Amino acid sequence: MPNRMEQLCVQKGMRMTEQRRVIARVLGEAQDHPDVEEVYHRASVIDPKISIATVYRTVRLFEDAGILSRLDFGGGRARYEEAPEEHHDHLIDMKSGKVLEFHDDEIEALEERIARRLGFRLVGHRLELYAVPLGVEDERRR
Repeated sequence: MPNRMEQLCVQKGMRMTEQRRVIARVLGEAQDHPDVEEVYHRASVIDPKISIATVYRTVRLFEDAGILSRLDFGGGRARYEEAPEEHHDHLIDMKSGKVLEFHDDEIEALEERIARRLGFRLVGHRLELYAVPLGVEDERRR
């Protein structure tokens, strides 16, 4: 059964080779935000003949088609997620590298108010919070 990403590729009229299907499957099933090397690693487990060049080309094709979102959380490597159906923001744990997705109505309203106050209508945004876990010292300061 094709996942949502595979279905979007077909809807966009892409020719779906078996290797593109594997890459779409890997990306569509990802619970994290993998970089191209991680996508390659996961895809090569399914199809050992897949090349990193194929993964790079396919990721770029999916990104250009609006099926995949490119994220830059620093560290020199772009990471990817399926283009979200609904808006969300990201909090990046600087210790572990884990990325948490969240949505906050208060933040959304504040962004709208700021844009209006500056004479604009907000049409989109991206919010990334970089953080470290609270430790004992942080708890004492509260």
